[in-house]
Amino acid sequence: MSDTASTRATRNTPDHRPLVGAPELLPSLAPLLTEWVPRQRWFAGKGRLLTGFTLLSATELLPCTDPGAPGLLLLLVRAQQSAPPSRTPVGGDCYQLLLGVHPALSPQLAPAVIGRPGGGPLHGRTVYDALLDNRLCALLLERLRVPGRLGALRFCREPDADIPSGLPGRPIAVEQSNSSIVYGDSFILKVFRRIEPGVNPDLELPRALADAKCARVPAPAAWYEAAAAGEGGEATTLGVLQPFLAGSADGWQLALNALAVRADFTGSARALGHATAEVHTALAQTLPTTELRRPQLEVIAAQMHERLDATARAVPVLQPYRARLRTAFDALAATGHDGRSWAAQRIHGDLHLGQTLRSADEGRWSLIDFEGEPARPLAERRRPQPAVRDVAAMLRSFDYAARSGPAGGDPWALEWARRTRDAFCRGYAEAGGLDPRSVPELMRAYETDKAVYEVLYEARHRPDWLSVPMAAIRRLAAGDEPAVGAEGPGPARAAGSDDGRG
Repeated sequence: MSDTASTRATRNTPDHRPLVGAPELLPSLAPLLTEWVPRQRWFAGKGRLLTGFTLLSATELLPCTDPGAPGLLLLLVRAQQSAPPSRTPVGGDCYQLLLGVHPALSPQLAPAVIGRPGGGPLHGRTVYDALLDNRLCALLLERLRVPGRLGALRFCREPDADIPSGLPGRPIAVEQSNSSIVYGDSFILKVFRRIEPGVNPDLELPRALADAKCARVPAPAAWYEAAAAGEGGEATTLGVLQPFLAGSADGWQLALNALAVRADFTGSARALGHATAEVHTALAQTLPTTELRRPQLEVIAAQMHERLDATARAVPVLQPYRARLRTAFDALAATGHDGRSWAAQRIHGDLHLGQTLRSADEGRWSLIDFEGEPARPLAERRRPQPAVRDVAAMLRSFDYAARSGPAGGDPWALEWARRTRDAFCRGYAEAGGLDPRSVPELMRAYETDKAVYEVLYEARHRPDWLSVPMAAIRRLAAGDEPAVGAEGPGPARAAGSDDGRG
């Protein structure tokens, strides 16, 4: 970033008229954003009409009305949509928008263009996706290097974090529920798009694991947040900067590579089970735990029933299996009736092969992306849960690999999934003490719940993939195989996304 840009990043120039508080700002941008936002992968309200936005805050990271120079505007907005489902907060979802502003863009940035406002303080200037502009990505890193406040934002940095200046930034060009920027080969910044008040688990849990000296998860170096709106309110995590594990390969691609050449993957799966158990152990030692007894288990089972019913209404192909799938949830509730209880702790919440990385030099597994399932409310994602929920999700991911990879679900691939699932559970038991196969009621319930989630996701986003979770639905509904060691699990997804595969 130039010296001029650095100066403008910290103070307004004399001829700059701040946008913050300008009443015409959002009305002038709304027509452009109403067209652009629904096309973004991270927009969670697909299928419902977007009618407008409510402005929650506006912060200029670079002044946006200087002639001939780029500006950077961070907006927090609440989407206004028709007929929100019951689980959507009243008033709609909130989003973080990072907008670049420039009189005229270079041809290289043409794909980033959102449009030109027809009025308001940005009249005649081009508004575009700032995270596709390397210069503006560099500005974000500079902000994170220097802790402090700017308007409604607060930039924080771990005291011992070494963040060099001038690292080139590049966006990860893959569709996902958030946006990520890689700086050199040193750091990766995750920008949360759909936001809720409170600490995001992708900041909270890696920091806790760093305190526990768990080396399986990259420790955050810096983050930025929106300050609490009022006394007693919670700050809202907006982005987290973590070390980038250069040279590592994600587990999804490694599994597909093994399937392509019909190679054994049990050694890798067993080692991944070890890594997962180590993370769970460290979380249980560092953060509060609890016991789930009859009342809590009945609530959990009821929520699983509700998700099944809602999905069956949205995806009719699931209807014939509802009654038989319910038995898994009823069996979970019945464990509480028998006086049993289950330990609950903080977990990953969306574990699958795409949330794992294996180093090229040591073959060491790491876990990443602790945000949980972004579609679920933040309070739910931060709630203690049985650790086997993560195990069940990973088992689903092995099934996705076997059914969607080059082998295409042939008998050899399904046997590969069975052996790989079993190896993962063995590794988990060796490192964590609890064999997931010893709690079949929990495993079957959570695997069934995950498969139902996958059915809804694939029906909405990738209908061609619907056959993958439906194969698991048929197996789980039949109930003639053990949930663990059967043909297996997880939603396939593009690297860095949240839909399951990797």
